[in-house]
Order: sequence, then structure tokens, then C-alpha cells
Amino acid sequence: MAQGPQGAQGAQGIVAASPSASAPLAGARLVGQGTLRFLGFEVYRARLWAQPGFDADQYSAHPLALELTYQRNFTAEAIAKRSIEEMRRVGSFTPQQATHWQQALQAALPDVKPGDRLLGLYQPGAGAVFKMGGRVVGEVADAEFSRLFFGIWLSPQTSEPGLRRELLAATRTAGQP
Repeated sequence: MAQGPQGAQGAQGIVAASPSASAPLAGARLVGQGTLRFLGFEVYRARLWAQPGFDADQYSAHPLALELTYQRNFTAEAIAKRSIEEMRRVGSFTPQQATHWQQALQAALPDVKPGDRLLGLYQPGAGAVFKMGGRVVGEVADAEFSRLFFGIWLSPQTSEPGLRRELLAATRTAGQP
């Protein structure tokens, strides 16, 4: 995720869930899924789960789970750095926050290789929890970080609007774009 031009890898650094088909969040359903590509190569596949009543326009008001299945090797450092770059599209924050968040995210995430599944859990007003292989691998206990981090994929300001549309596919009703 730390390669390529701005927007080439809109959502990096998320988390891994177990390969089971069960929802990673109580009462949640699969909302959508898509693949991030850069120069024709798959970077990761993403899946979004949310509970009934999820409103994409108010994504930060709802618990959700976002899973990335990586197709390439990335270090935690590269994922954290790119994530901070992408979070700047979603909202503003100070250089001090950026430094702190990048360090916290790097500490919370493992390096990934093809096939690794990383699952990010979001609770409104709370930090982000990251799981891999069904166990917690880290967390960033900051509500503003968490809102902006998940905005990498879900905010209208994302660098990857096509992936966002795919992730939010089940939230659209007939006649909506």
C-alpha cells in the first residue's frame, strides 16, 4: 500500500478476520465487497459488514467491520504511512496527531503477505481494533483516528470511489446511483 501515486491504494492497512463465512460483528451482514487494483495488479480484496440500519452517508455513526485480504507483501510501516496519507483526504489533523497515529497504527498492525486477512472493527466514539486469524493483533484507542481511518474506504472523499461503491453496494436501493 505504500507504493504508487496518490489514490492508487486508497485503503490500506486493515485487518484480518478468520476465513469463516460468519459475520465478524454481532448481527452484521455483508454489505459489499470489492478489489483494489494498482496498475492492473490486485493489492487487496475488501469486504464490509454492518448491522441492519447502516447508513453509508453516516458511516461513522454505526459499528462496522472491514476485512482486507492482501494479495501483496506490505510492512506495517508502509501500511501505516499510506493510511495517514489517505486519512488526510477524509479530514484534517495536526502534524502531531499524524505522527502519533502513524506510530500507533504501525505498532497495531502486523506485516502482511499474500493471503493474510486483516479485520478492522469500528465502534462509534471508540478506537479501532484489528484482528488477524481470529485474534486481536492491536488497537488504536482514539475515536477521531478510527473515524478517519475507516473513512479511507467509506468517506465520499476516498481516493477510490469505485471501491467505495462496491463496498456499499447493498446499501443502495433501486434508482439510487
